[in-house]
Amino acid sequence: MLFRQFFDKTSSTYTYLIASGRGREALIIDPVKESTEAYLGLIDQLDLKLVRAIDTHTHADHVTALGDLRDATKCITMMGEFTNAECVSEHVSEGDRIDIDGIRLEAIYTPGHTDESFSFYWSQGDQQAVFTGDVLLIRGSGRTDFQGGDPRKSYDSIVNKLFRLPDDTLVYPAHDYKGMLSSSIYEEKHYNPRLAGKSEAEYARIMNNLNLPDPKLMDVAVPANLACGKQP
Repeated sequence: MLFRQFFDKTSSTYTYLIASGRGREALIIDPVKESTEAYLGLIDQLDLKLVRAIDTHTHADHVTALGDLRDATKCITMMGEFTNAECVSEHVSEGDRIDIDGIRLEAIYTPGHTDESFSFYWSQGDQQAVFTGDVLLIRGSGRTDFQGGDPRKSYDSIVNKLFRLPDDTLVYPAHDYKGMLSSSIYEEKHYNPRLAGKSEAEYARIMNNLNLPDPKLMDVAVPANLACGKQP
């Protein structure tokens, strides 16, 4: 399996490029507009054909590269079925499978950070990984105070869906602010301070009292992302 993790310093965003090997079809998850040339450069170097570009949700802290990648590669752009981004080529629903050239992802509806967030689960043999967007972070979770976010839905998505995946499943979020690259379901069950040993009510109380400022680019990023990164 070919797996590359990109990091955008400005928004602390992780982007994932996945293929079964050099010269094969590939997909990308949560791409950032400013890094489009870097993605295309690596895709060219590895002789990949980008066939799908996926956003886990409508991001509020950066502008997506979905539209630019579609223009450059003719790839299919994808988001969950509840997104308001009418520009995407295809929508996925709970349980849908995305198959490309030896790679299979399963869509999991995980609202809470936003009301349209999806995670994507990959498994092959005894290896598993889940790309969680912002709903589950490393030793944290995505804020729930805008874009239809809801702490109780977040808790349900994490505890009753993601935490039921195998313990050894690697967790790859869309953001990290402390330099962590990945985690696992086991670690987050036992060591995530917002979730480990917490009831739904306790989690909701934590999330409702974060008192975070709005993302700096929210007024720009959200409308741009509803147009797949093109300025509306």
